[in-house]
Amino acid sequence: MTDAPLPRPVLASGFDIPANVVVVDHPLVQHKLTRLREAATSTAGFRRLTRELSLLLAYEATRDLPLEMEQIETPLEPMTAPKLSGKKLCFVSILRAGNGILDGMLDLVPAARVGHIGLYRDPKTLQPVEYYVKLPEDMAERVCIAVDPMLATGHSAAAAIERLKRSGANAIVFVCLLSVPEGLRTLCAAHPDVKIVTASIDRELDGHGYIRPGLGDAGDRLFGTR
Repeated sequence: MTDAPLPRPVLASGFDIPANVVVVDHPLVQHKLTRLREAATSTAGFRRLTRELSLLLAYEATRDLPLEMEQIETPLEPMTAPKLSGKKLCFVSILRAGNGILDGMLDLVPAARVGHIGLYRDPKTLQPVEYYVKLPEDMAERVCIAVDPMLATGHSAAAAIERLKRSGANAIVFVCLLSVPEGLRTLCAAHPDVKIVTASIDRELDGHGYIRPGLGDAGDRLFGTR
């Protein structure tokens, strides 16, 4: 059997992907994302798929975690083996939809610390408004992974990361299910040092700031609201 080339999960044509952006093209990720996009997917199914996708994306988001060696005893002999180095991870959910991704990440790293940043987008200006922040201590000593299903205009993500930097965080990864060129340009311009992990770069934003083709409002679909 001849292996067919894997279709690229990038729906935006003519967009040069920045060096700090990783598009996860694993077949399982792309399959689950397709099921997630479907309008017929139930609230329960949307939650389950989001959780499964976030666990898979977490592998890429944590790829560069530092390791150190320690001496252990296997049932057969002693050996020197790698383990994670330094303080525990910190996952930061950008409320409210970020909580849907948070659950899957914690399945993979249950000992991680968790922070929350509450932002809402002003419907007229599309600018983020902060209403809640709760973060762990010693942020400067932790790798921080900020999560939000959608990177649309990029303003909320940029504001959240700016808030994390003010708290002392200096090793930050941003993870989202969907992005668009507009949002990537905004976030990369504001924070070129931040790695961005996404499952797709969709075509564009519409006049209301929604990702097209997208998957609708992630928060509404996660929580069964309108």
